[in-house]
Amino acid sequence: MKNLKMKAARALKDYSQDDLAKACGVSRQTINAIEKGDYNPTLKLCIDICKVLDKTLDELFWE
Repeated sequence: MKNLKMKAARALKDYSQDDLAKACGVSRQTINAIEKGDYNPTLKLCIDICKVLDKTLDELFWE
């Protein structure tokens, strides 16, 4: 399932996929795959993304 909440949060911060990837220590392709729903990130990566985007796990990764 696509992660449109993460994509929207990234856009609100005016971050590109590359900006978010660098801040989290992963590749741009990883961020792209998460947003497209092609990759299920580890809990650690979910937490890292949440910290960078100032969101909670509930806001970005759970329904």
